[in-house]
Amino acid sequence: MKKIFMLFTCSVMIYSVQAQQTQKPPLHGKNWMAITGKPLAATAGATIFNKGGNAVDAACAMLAATCTMWDVLSWGGETQAIIYNPKTGKVISINAMGVAPTGATPEFFKSKGYNFPPEYGPLAATTPGTPGGICHMLANYGTMSLKQVLAPAMQLASGYPIDAQTANSIERGKQRIKEWPYSKSVFLPHLGEKREAPEAGEIFVQQDLYNTLAKMVEAEQNALKKGATRKAAIMAAFDRFYKGDIADEFVRGSKEQGGLITKQDLATWKPIEEEPRHVSYKGIDVYKLQEWTQGPAMLQALNILENFDLKKMGYNSTQYIHTVYQAMNMAFADRDFYYGDPYNGPVEPIKGLLSKEYAKLRASQINPDKNDALVGPGDPYPFEGKENPYKALLAQRGFPEFGGGNRNFVPAHDSGGLAMLDENYMDRLWRGTTSVEAADKEGWVVSITPSGGWIPACIAGKTGVGISQRMQSFVLDSTINPFNVVAPGKRPRVTLTPSLAMKDGKPLMAFAVQGGDTQDQNLLQFFLNMVEFGMTVQQATEAGNINSNQLWLSLGGTKTDDRKPKPGSILLIDKTPADVREALKKMGYTLSFDDRTSGPINAIWFDWKHGSMWGGSSNHGEDYGIGW
Repeated sequence: MKKIFMLFTCSVMIYSVQAQQTQKPPLHGKNWMAITGKPLAATAGATIFNKGGNAVDAACAMLAATCTMWDVLSWGGETQAIIYNPKTGKVISINAMGVAPTGATPEFFKSKGYNFPPEYGPLAATTPGTPGGICHMLANYGTMSLKQVLAPAMQLASGYPIDAQTANSIERGKQRIKEWPYSKSVFLPHLGEKREAPEAGEIFVQQDLYNTLAKMVEAEQNALKKGATRKAAIMAAFDRFYKGDIADEFVRGSKEQGGLITKQDLATWKPIEEEPRHVSYKGIDVYKLQEWTQGPAMLQALNILENFDLKKMGYNSTQYIHTVYQAMNMAFADRDFYYGDPYNGPVEPIKGLLSKEYAKLRASQINPDKNDALVGPGDPYPFEGKENPYKALLAQRGFPEFGGGNRNFVPAHDSGGLAMLDENYMDRLWRGTTSVEAADKEGWVVSITPSGGWIPACIAGKTGVGISQRMQSFVLDSTINPFNVVAPGKRPRVTLTPSLAMKDGKPLMAFAVQGGDTQDQNLLQFFLNMVEFGMTVQQATEAGNINSNQLWLSLGGTKTDDRKPKPGSILLIDKTPADVREALKKMGYTLSFDDRTSGPINAIWFDWKHGSMWGGSSNHGEDYGIGW
């Protein structure tokens, strides 16, 4: 009788979720869809579509607009993208992540008293990636000129009515902004007054940034006049940014304020087009970027969860929450130790990490009755036919699977305690960015999670470009992660993680979210909400998720204590029933609650039955979409 009641409860829960009204309406389109982090930026994408551009053109325009609007990123940040090319039927990924500059070594940062690279200022900067990423995507897969695509961003730079979220973020960060002269001159137009930042609705002008974008367009147009192809002309703009007078001023302005980036660092950097990682989940192929991002952690979690009947458990039931939490913890423990830049040694064991056999082993290790507070990295090497070269290090870390018997080694990296989460910790966990989703009737699909150069940002000289803060995602201690130790020319392992799902050789959904280490936690649950529980794309973007804090933070804080995991700490939607709360407590969880439990998810779902697109943009921020 008890079993029947549980099944009935689950079925009612699923039904109520499917029938739930959303706070924002779903988007519908037949010709195109444009979704991103700000309404004006979505309008930029719609403008490009209306002028005949494809989804790549529109995505580049939205990315440029969000950078200009400081939507938790700037032009000096980084771009990560997944593109479906309908002409070839292939999914490709764009790695436009900057690299650590000359002189960025563990010894350098340790000499300044850091356990991790700093989170703000010139020493937090990797080389800019977004300008190069836009140029690469547009030149190779777009149809328009850089002049056309940058036109909305240039109009914004010449003056736009700033939104309250950005204006208030500037005001909150003004003390740090005042440390950097070029940032102060851009962000604080009312210096000396009670409110020194712009007011909401005030016309915010960025003349230096406008001039930088104008120089890139000028380089393109001059190349076209000399007979260059569209692609070559766009790459002339790329060269002016990374090798010309823009680069000169960027380096000068950065070094003046204490930065490390050299002209050679910029001149030798370029985007990389690469094969994405993917796994199949119940016949759906899910694509993520390579292991220089945390994206494969979601793929690992899907592999583990494929071994369970999640639908039978019921949406956000106790057993479902517990199982998803445990799978995420295992995947993130592997992320924290094994992920890093594949272009700089050592070589990550990604084949083993993504194997179904390894996932089956990990699934068998989940205790169905309580949280495993000591879960650590697994051993993927046997699934590649190799011996794990890091067994001794993992034993030193105290993981019992590798012969370790004492987790309280020095430094005590993994003993984060069960204290309730403070405001600074949650800021580091959720630290946001934006996302860009675009699709068109020809079949082009683009998913981007760009970031870097967020407020309070240090602006590099008279370029108007806020420099990246992504150096903080490196580690200085190989005992934490031997694959992600900072070195010149190396990319940090980042949280940024666009997604694309395919079924029967056709795009099924494109999706991304902001929110630091929670990104692949929320995207995993968004995907399951649709695939397992039949939610619409808008329902899935708004649905209550869970967040685990049993992982190493990738952002914020320069001390070990700022970042170490908090075993058993879980964030739940505040509507979680009392019986579920009590059951989770008995399983060893420490609970916290919020009315919204994920960053803003943006997504496009392809309705092949009706030949249309559904867009979803969650109610958790200012994200906005337009379809036609």
